[in-house]
Amino acid sequence: MITLEMMPPLMFGGLVLAMLIGFPVAFTLAAVGLSFGFLAIHLGFFDLNFLQAIPGRVFGSVLSNELLLAIPFFTFMGAILERCGLAEDMLDSMGQLFGPIRGGLGYSVIIVGFILGAITGTVAAQVIAMALISMPVMIRYGYNMRYITGVLAASGTITQLVPPSLVLIVLADQLGKSVGDMYLGAWGPSVFQIMLFAGYTFILGLIKPGHVPPVPKEARTLTGWPLWKKCLMGIIPSAVLIFVVLGTMMMGLATPTEAGAMGAVGAIVLAAIHHKDFTSTDRKILITGVIAAGVGTIVAMMMSENLIFKLAFALTYLAVAWICIRAARIPDLRDLITQGYQSTMRLTCMVTFILIGSTCFSVVFLGVSGGVWLEHLLTSLPGGVWGFLIFINLFIFFLAFFLDFFEIAFIILPMIAPIAQKILAPVVGPDAALIWFGVMLCVNMQTSFLHPPFGFALFYLRGVAPKEVKSSDIYWGAMPWIGLQLIMVMLVIIFPITVTGLLDKPLNVDLDKVKIEVPQIELPPLDLGPPQK
Repeated sequence: MITLEMMPPLMFGGLVLAMLIGFPVAFTLAAVGLSFGFLAIHLGFFDLNFLQAIPGRVFGSVLSNELLLAIPFFTFMGAILERCGLAEDMLDSMGQLFGPIRGGLGYSVIIVGFILGAITGTVAAQVIAMALISMPVMIRYGYNMRYITGVLAASGTITQLVPPSLVLIVLADQLGKSVGDMYLGAWGPSVFQIMLFAGYTFILGLIKPGHVPPVPKEARTLTGWPLWKKCLMGIIPSAVLIFVVLGTMMMGLATPTEAGAMGAVGAIVLAAIHHKDFTSTDRKILITGVIAAGVGTIVAMMMSENLIFKLAFALTYLAVAWICIRAARIPDLRDLITQGYQSTMRLTCMVTFILIGSTCFSVVFLGVSGGVWLEHLLTSLPGGVWGFLIFINLFIFFLAFFLDFFEIAFIILPMIAPIAQKILAPVVGPDAALIWFGVMLCVNMQTSFLHPPFGFALFYLRGVAPKEVKSSDIYWGAMPWIGLQLIMVMLVIIFPITVTGLLDKPLNVDLDKVKIEVPQIELPPLDLGPPQK
């Protein structure tokens, strides 16, 4: 006879078994959840009315969730930027800038990976674009093959952690926290992660200089101001787009969905700017729009919004509309926009179906007291807070061997989030507990793209690498970088301030001592006039 205490572990076991068969995850979640739901009804653990919560949560928490509307916008932005030529220009200019020093091409890949991560938010786009551009150059100049494959794969996965990462949006939604706070918490670890990557390259240059040689002088075609101009032409538009997307969100000027929409339009503008058919007239219109935006901003800062402010931004909007129309009239860019729409639709549908399946699973799991079972399991671990964090991170690390971050976020996170809030609140406070926890798991889940058997970054790299690159070099090359990512996980666990340092400090107010003084106003005596007869 199956008891209520046996149902939660049986549900987990059934889910793992169904996934090993290879059935699509979204439908596996729904099938396992509904199967155990009908079994629970048969055994009398709850009645059929309990399952009415599933359509209520699907329509109330999934299909009407405004935060999830940001996902298609950021996906479209990444799909446009991955093929518009921006990465190629930046890698070429950065490679020539850092080329004279040992490991210079490695530094350029790491820095460009960080910048692209802040404007694309997609791992596949980044790994493929940088591998196609940089791998032949690094091979030509004698870089170690395992270093080449490792740095390309690792610098592509950093996009999971650098805002505006899709992972952070999903984590914020599942943890019930602000996307802006999640982005602020992720900046510290993402910068430290880049420093670890650059530090490893520097040490490798000292220990084994033959693995990361400098670029020969005759291969550097640009020097002086032309080189700096090319670097700035790649960095400045990217920085503007980063501010439009992230700056407006963190300053409270735009919601994540609105920021994503502006980023999608900005991606089309960047793609048009980098296209060879972008004419001098188009550039003049672009410059006019930029100047108008600057004037409007200055006017808004120095005085209230007036007619000049409205006219200035009207010019900016017209310039942006003109560039988008021009992009649609260029055949290459029109095809690129169409491909962006298609990939966005595929990813959005996948996320929606996984969310619906995970809702079916989680409702039934909670109905058979799975939350109580899981809380008892995690709170009884030895070591208190640190034992909980070590266990959860090891669990997520090994779970990422078989599941991608969407599946982990939608299946596992809603179950452990309330427990994490209760356990971690005494360490960093109730407001920052889930931000710290979410960013920690985001750093951890970077490794899912690098380790076998389903390291997608390694698959992307294998798909575009030349035939002379061995698969063993790709897998072994990723190992040191996985170690660096795990070091970053430990740093986030040991030093929570890496995440919480940029967050707003909660106000400690003693409500018993709050006094509200209302000034006494002396009113003139009322004159009601003579009594009426």
